[in-house]
Amino acid sequence: QVRLMESGGGLVQAGGSLRLSCAASGSISSINTMGWYRQAPGKQRELVADITRSGTTNYADSVKGRFAISRDNAKNTLYLQMNNLKPEETAVYYCNGRSYMSVIYWGQGTQVTVSS
Repeated sequence: QVRLMESGGGLVQAGGSLRLSCAASGSISSINTMGWYRQAPGKQRELVADITRSGTTNYADSVKGRFAISRDNAKNTLYLQMNNLKPEETAVYYCNGRSYMSVIYWGQGTQVTVSS
């Protein structure tokens, strides 16, 4: 079992920055890919970025050049640095972990609100 706990959300003005963190605990060695997803009101949950244990990253086109995903395997922590935030990026941001056996884990989410 893996537990994921997000932190770092909040209210920021358009153009501002936030850094999200996701602390993982439990059977960490079973996790390969970790990622960030977001879900705005009335919309489907969408991938923001993900990263494999070896460091290969993948970003949604809408965030390329503004967001950076990273992970510290020694600290079992995932990060998302978000710069130049836009109001339409207001959403609940979720941490996700996928095991080598394709089991998926989710955190409880953290709210990010970008004011115009």
